[in-house]
Amino acid sequence: MTINRLQRLHDAGVSIWLDTLSRELLDSGAFAELIAESAVTGATSNPTIFATAITGSDHYESQLRTAVAGGVSDPRELFFELALDDVRLAADLLRPAYDASDGRDGFVSFECTPDLADDTDATIDQAVELWQRLARPNTMIKVPATASGIPAIEELTARGVNVNVTLLFSVDRYEQVIDAYITGLKRRVTAGQPVASIASVASFFVSRLDTKADALLPADSPLRGRVAVANAHRAYARCRRRFAGEQWRALARAGARPQRPLWASTATKDPAYSDVLYVERLIASDVINTMPERTLRAFADHGHVGDPLDVDAAESEEILRLTAEAGVDLGALTAELERDGVHAFCDSYHELLACIETTSGFDDHAIRNDDGR
Repeated sequence: MTINRLQRLHDAGVSIWLDTLSRELLDSGAFAELIAESAVTGATSNPTIFATAITGSDHYESQLRTAVAGGVSDPRELFFELALDDVRLAADLLRPAYDASDGRDGFVSFECTPDLADDTDATIDQAVELWQRLARPNTMIKVPATASGIPAIEELTARGVNVNVTLLFSVDRYEQVIDAYITGLKRRVTAGQPVASIASVASFFVSRLDTKADALLPADSPLRGRVAVANAHRAYARCRRRFAGEQWRALARAGARPQRPLWASTATKDPAYSDVLYVERLIASDVINTMPERTLRAFADHGHVGDPLDVDAAESEEILRLTAEAGVDLGALTAELERDGVHAFCDSYHELLACIETTSGFDDHAIRNDDGR
């Protein structure tokens, strides 16, 4: 009898989301198959994912040329036309999971363009526009956990937009994210607006932290490959504490839902480590793990589902204490990773726009400024 390891993972409390999205995945039926057979209940996307999908495929060319023929000439708007269609299609396929979970699961995320990561007002405006254009209750708008993103998260939550907080590395920053989400909910309750349908996730990027920390640790250090998981455990313990107590219970009585932790960047970067390391060691109640297809299939083949994680806060804190004693400044690393993440997404986004401009038939002179230059 075949063991469905992914279903067992789901039954242990982990929502399995696919960390990729493309027209080919949707049109081929592969995404629907993953939902039906691999317990997939969500999907995430980002500028790098869409850059790979659009630049590496001819599945978008017909729609691109139709949009251009219809008068669309701005590369960013052309990108939105393509990508938002993918998100809507995925959301419709995931709608049964959303309905079956009473709106707790079954989401697909689309990210604000990374050039706005340090502009609060522009992020809010674009996120609201994208939310309205998607017009699906089981979508989320991704907002980076930068200093400028924090007030945007509060404002968007207050406006009833589902937010996926992305590029999250630091637990201190996570505290600010939780505060922003709770404050946004409180504003809605105070204004007499409903909160029961609002969903949010906080996406902790995991493997990238080990890559940075390992580079600073001796080759024989027992801390190698353990810092990111300990940091995630610390975040999970913080989540459990913050979404409890009387302050939260008052919001819960109004119908509010906790912001769920999401483990992102769960593909193992170091080939010396297990290819399912960041799945097996982050099994916990009411979390999400968004996996690239390769990691998902690796877990389906040989992943082990133990008991759901009862986070040993003392052990995790000891690992992080020893890491600091070894000279690794976690605060500096997470700040660097946040900046690196924004820059990498910006690079992918600009590459994507250049590809769209070329594929749609524009040359360097075809897209002009309003003054005709």
